[in-house]
Parts: sequence; structure tokens; C-alpha cells
Amino acid sequence: MLHFKGTTGQDRDNMAERIATNSTKRGPTPSELRSMLGANLRQLSQRAPSISALCRELGINRTQYNRYLAGESFPRPDVLHRICTYFNVDARILLEPVSDISGGNASIFNNPAISDFLGGATRPVGEEDFPSGFYRFARRSFLDENMFVRGLIYVFRNRQGTFLKGFEAKDAMRQQGLPTDPATREFRGAVIPQEDGIAALVSRHGSITSSFNYLARIPSFENNFWAGYVTRTVRENVAGRRVERLVYEYLGSRMKDVLPAARSSGFCLESDLLTYQRNLLKPGEPFV
Repeated sequence: MLHFKGTTGQDRDNMAERIATNSTKRGPTPSELRSMLGANLRQLSQRAPSISALCRELGINRTQYNRYLAGESFPRPDVLHRICTYFNVDARILLEPVSDISGGNASIFNNPAISDFLGGATRPVGEEDFPSGFYRFARRSFLDENMFVRGLIYVFRNRQGTFLKGFEAKDAMRQQGLPTDPATREFRGAVIPQEDGIAALVSRHGSITSSFNYLARIPSFENNFWAGYVTRTVRENVAGRRVERLVYEYLGSRMKDVLPAARSSGFCLESDLLTYQRNLLKPGEPFV
């Protein structure tokens, strides 16, 4: 029972009511915050190939990260910011389940009008099917059939989805009369599973045209090659070709493997292609 000295009966009633109201409006306790963060991190961490690899990318000690997962410890503000940035979430991961933050199944593919037909596109693409990291790609130029395009893309996971991003070659942008600044050259795409491979819908920032990519893994000793084709969404009478073969090589995340590929990005001749690129692109054979 609560006692308040030096107050009238009405004052005591008012104070008791305020205390009761404040107790129901209290914020979460530190223990509750740690517990919610741990539960969300356990779910988000499932996207990583391993906890060890995730900790290396985040720059966080593995033992300390395990304490976050268990709800035993809370990260410093700068570390929390690093975690939120990596997973592309905000500070609500302290207060709400991550499934509520990301909006659940709000994808257009889950709309009742088409969910029985395209709902499978929302299934996660597994790391074993299309790993996160850098890829080197090559294809024939859409604009000049005597030239080929080589480039680099980065595949990443975010809120159960798989995405890719990269930059168009400067020469390709110039040929189309477009600016060559990084913001205009950047493209991004969403990756979805297919029965025997993966597909991706890709577009530049703010663009009203897209490209459709299909890739299937090529059995090899390294098991790190994908081949398929890319189409661009333009009318038949628009200059240039609309479909070309496409090849990807998985490079991982080591800069010593990625930097040489980045330096060789851009237009090249058939003779400049790597042997596996030439074999998979089949320059002398028509696409069927």
C-alpha cells in the first residue's frame, strides 16, 4: 500500500493515479531492449554465410557479437549504427520484431491477384545458389556488335531479399548521350529464384527502362560460373541489339581478386575476353 505524508485525500488519489498511468506508459527495460535486439539479430544473421564471416564484415569481435545475439550485452551507439547500416534497418530493431519493421509480405508478388502464380518469386535466394559478394560479368555490347562489355557487380542480402548493384561503363553511357557521373551510371536489381537458376530485374536510378537477366550455374571445378542471357526493354526499332548472352564469375570479397576485375571494366574486343568468357559467350554463334 502506498502512503503519502502531508497530502489530502484528493491529492493522494491524484498522485496514485499519475503513478499508475506512468507505470503503464513506461518504456522498455534494458533487459527487454537487449532481448528484442538479440532476437532480431538472430533472424537477420541467418542471411550471412556464417557468423564468423558476418563479424569480419562488421568489424565486431565474434565473442561480443554472440553476447548481442544472446541478449546479454548491448552495443555502443557507433556499433549499433554499423549493424543497422549493414542490414539496412533502423533503430526500431530495439523495439519491434524485424518482420514488423520490414512490412511482412507486402511484396506485389504476394498480392492475392497473382500470389498463386508469382508468389514463389518472394522465396529467398540461398547463399549456396547465388553467394553474396563480387562478380565479374561479360556480354556483347548492345550498341556495337564488334565490342564486348566487361564489368563488376556486387550481390548482397537485405531483409530476406537478394539484390545486385554496379555501374555502367562510361563509354556505354557516352554512346547513349547520357551523363557519366557515378549516380547516373549506377544500376541496381532484384534477384529472384528460378527452377534452374536465378533471374534479376535491373535498372539505373530513376530509369523507366530495365533489363532482364537469367543465369544458371555452370558445373565446373571451381563451381563459380553462371551463364545465361540479358534482354533490354526497348522497342524493336530502337538502335542496337535487344538480347545477348551473359556470363558471371564469382570473385568473393577479397580485394586482391576484385581490383583487377574492376580495372579491366569497360569495352573490349573479343580477343581481350578471358578464355572462359569467350567459350561461354560463343561470339561466333547466333543466340537462339
